[in-house]
Amino acid sequence: MARPTIARPLTPAPSPDRAPQDPTDLLENKLTQLKSLMWACYGGGIDWFNGVGPQHLDNVLWAVADMVGEAEALFQESEKARNEKR
Repeated sequence: MARPTIARPLTPAPSPDRAPQDPTDLLENKLTQLKSLMWACYGGGIDWFNGVGPQHLDNVLWAVADMVGEAEALFQESEKARNEKR
């Protein structure tokens, strides 16, 4: 009987032309995402469609997309390590 498998995307190789992001930029990105997550979780009367609401909603979705990408990369690393042990 065949083992069940999960279809996984291949991890793309990093582009040699792309310089790594500056740590300050990475920190600013995370702080922007965290600020929007806090805005979404704290307080009442959040209006997602007016004022700063749309920008915070975009940032929350950006944070979730980043987390999904990081989780996929970790899964790929985990599977690679597991398969190397065989």
